[in-house]
Amino acid sequence: MNQALVINVAVFAALLLLLTQTRRRSWSLARKVLAGLALGVLFGLGLQLAYGEGSDIVHASIPWFNIVGNGYVQLLQMVVMPLVFASILSAIARLHSVSSLGRISVLVIATLLLTTLVSALVGVLVTNLFGLTAEGLIQGARETARLSAIESSYAGKVADLNMPQLVLSFIPKNPFADLSGASPTSIISVVIFAAFLGVAALQLLKDDAEKGRRLLAGIDLLQAWVMKLVRLVMKLTPYGVMALMTKVVASSNLQDIVQLGGFVVASYLGLAIMFVVHGVLLSAFGVNPLRFFRKIWPVLTFAFTSRSSAATIPLSVEAQTRRLGVPASIAGFAASFGATIGQNGCAGLYPAMLAVMVAPTVGINPLDPMWIATLALVVTISSAGVAGVGGGATFAALIVLPAMGLPVTLVALLISVEPLIDMGRTALNVSGSMTAGTVTSQIMGQTDKAVMHGDEAVELAQ
Repeated sequence: MNQALVINVAVFAALLLLLTQTRRRSWSLARKVLAGLALGVLFGLGLQLAYGEGSDIVHASIPWFNIVGNGYVQLLQMVVMPLVFASILSAIARLHSVSSLGRISVLVIATLLLTTLVSALVGVLVTNLFGLTAEGLIQGARETARLSAIESSYAGKVADLNMPQLVLSFIPKNPFADLSGASPTSIISVVIFAAFLGVAALQLLKDDAEKGRRLLAGIDLLQAWVMKLVRLVMKLTPYGVMALMTKVVASSNLQDIVQLGGFVVASYLGLAIMFVVHGVLLSAFGVNPLRFFRKIWPVLTFAFTSRSSAATIPLSVEAQTRRLGVPASIAGFAASFGATIGQNGCAGLYPAMLAVMVAPTVGINPLDPMWIATLALVVTISSAGVAGVGGGATFAALIVLPAMGLPVTLVALLISVEPLIDMGRTALNVSGSMTAGTVTSQIMGQTDKAVMHGDEAVELAQ
């Protein structure tokens, strides 16, 4: 086993070395990420064929692959808070009018919640279309243990959650703790803290022009410094994607996927429909959806493989500002709020699908129009309560199902296919946040058309 482990790690290292050769070619980041994705899939399949599903050798190899995959995710998480803080502070300090800050926030949040409402209705549609139900699903020992762990981890959070407390949790009381990510709503708290500092900088500029100009110069310097850090980390994206994809493919259990295949197919059909909805919304505001998705493809690829909306924030901000022509003020808000409020996949589509599947088991007609309307409203409102919590889709389901008077057992029964579906959900979450930023920029007439309509000349990481 030790010899096989050494061979696996050596092959993985050789593939990483092969991937470094793309630096010598004039490839775009999208092509480099695609190369990493392909190598990860091929290597993962090779491990499956060589050792079989559930192999101890594969399980022993994955922690070594995680040094690159999870290491890259952690580096992105490292720059999330500095990026959010510096981007929001710099963007607001450059605003000529504080009133535009409120308009940006309202438009971004309204777009996120609207698309979440639509995603909930799409979840109802595809679940009923496939006739999915929780009846007949078997709860084994693994699922029972999973349910106990879920309830012990989330029960207190869900029980204590109400809208006034949620809103109050957004308001920062210790910005240094929030900068360390101490609470589930830390990202929004950092946004608010940076916004107050930005407004204070504008006031200082008005009251004392000399000090104000010096402060603004310092803020610009901080922003440039942080962005250099972000771009440095983002150059590692192809390697991180390769490692993450290797882990996903090598550790997949095809038997479990086949057993719950209907739910997997319905989920991805719902996700596909929501990507089309994003495209239609963009078209309505004058944005070519094909160009939009082509430009954000590397960001969606990383979101898909990492399953982390928060870790994708740096890539999202960069893509919006450097490839879509969205101002930093709007891009920062959209990426930050999109990772914590109105997640289309985790907080919209998924809990709605689970509710429709569970409803018949307790005598509820999932086609009742009033019940569907109530479900969509509950899903939309509760989507603000999934802020920044790991396992956001599970948390969303544990809010929505009890609110609709439904049992939460199904959350544990789908554990086998959860990682596979979560990849698509995370990509949809990120697409939703970038759609919100782009639409808001279009409505406010602040999009840089030269960047938006340009070809792939502007690279995400230079």
